[in-house]
Amino acid sequence: MGFLKQDTPQIDFEEWSKGTRAEKIIPMARHWAEVGFGTPVALHLFYVVKIGLYILAAWLLALNTNGINGFTNVAQWYAEPIVFEKVVLYTMLFEVVGLGCGFGPLNNRFFPPMGSILYWVRPGTIRLPPWPGRIPLTRGDQRTPVDALLYGALLVLLLVAIFSNGTGPVPALRTTVGVLPSWQIWAVLSVLAVLGLRDKVIFLAARGEVYASFTVAFLFAGYGVDMILGAKLVCLVIWLGAATSKLNKHFPFVISTMMSNNPVFRPRSIKRKFFEHFPDDLRPGRRSRWLAHFSTAIEGLVPLVLFFSHGGWPTAIAAFVMLCFHFGILSAIPMGVPLEWNVFMMFGVLALFVGHASVGLRDLTTPLPILLFAVVAGTVVLGNLFPRKVSFLPGMRYYAGNWDTTVWCVKPSVDDKFRTGSRALGPLQHLQLERLYKSKDNTLIPMHLALAFRGM
Repeated sequence: MGFLKQDTPQIDFEEWSKGTRAEKIIPMARHWAEVGFGTPVALHLFYVVKIGLYILAAWLLALNTNGINGFTNVAQWYAEPIVFEKVVLYTMLFEVVGLGCGFGPLNNRFFPPMGSILYWVRPGTIRLPPWPGRIPLTRGDQRTPVDALLYGALLVLLLVAIFSNGTGPVPALRTTVGVLPSWQIWAVLSVLAVLGLRDKVIFLAARGEVYASFTVAFLFAGYGVDMILGAKLVCLVIWLGAATSKLNKHFPFVISTMMSNNPVFRPRSIKRKFFEHFPDDLRPGRRSRWLAHFSTAIEGLVPLVLFFSHGGWPTAIAAFVMLCFHFGILSAIPMGVPLEWNVFMMFGVLALFVGHASVGLRDLTTPLPILLFAVVAGTVVLGNLFPRKVSFLPGMRYYAGNWDTTVWCVKPSVDDKFRTGSRALGPLQHLQLERLYKSKDNTLIPMHLALAFRGM
């Protein structure tokens, strides 16, 4: 891997280009097994800096709250309920603007490196209502000025919330700072719901199944510790849903390709061991299968210990294991780049399960947290039973790395139709790569590396 230059396969290009599609993919797959995509070190550092800026911004937002002081005095305020509220809403803003999952070159977005806000503030772009025939005032597939205003309103409401101060002492939550005003929570959820009925893509991009679920829990702030308990239950559903999604035959394939693309494990000899018999059999090897099953067990069992233990060594050990689990994913900088989400989940472990370790089901004041758990968990169940009816995001089936499955076969002329019809800001992917690699021939190698990735 070079610092600025991609590590590409060393092949006889003229001879290679004469082969069939399958013959072209073979050397690409072998290269991927040893090197991955060959991403330049500078690009990985870019994502590391991006993670650092995300953390720094969250840190400063917490300190911008009256009653929370001390940049290095984190132990005194990290578990404040309002800090968790702000981190949730800030991360929702981060995602819905387009800076989170799916941002940049590691998700094959080059010119521009993101979509989201670049489209959703512009009337005339495409929108996808979930139930246009059932919900009044949602028909149509073109964004109107009202849709753009709703999206803008969501951004403004999120900004207002993350720069707000607390409501004052809430003894049940052991805080003198308080929580965010309930009207702000209601406003964010209401606008997001209306916006989602007009365009489901925005709701999904905001990671509504995660951050909106936490935001619903914030409505329980006036009922004892139900807000903390509700947030813990949402975390539990996320982990268990993610573990359930990995109970399949393809997850070891995800592990082998992810580890071969891991920037931390550099030696090719290590990466080869994740495959059955390099270079002729690139199915997942024993190490990949073991790691897949072990990580699934960790994600499915340790959160139960974290939830049902209320302090002491069991909580400390479970929290440490989950921090290592998420850091392991984070350090791999996987394709799709769910980086800030992993940082957020690590913060959630500390803020909810360590900072409020004593809070459990016995502290329940109302049935609201249980109802929230039932709705979120029920959606996961329905998503697995009826995948054609429920998006794989609220169904939480994407945690197994099964996102990269769609292939569109179109004529070259379709690019112009796409750009004019959808008011797109960039051309199709291969044309973006041609601009990056300066020629059509140079583009063929990264394109076939992507095909090898899909095939592995």
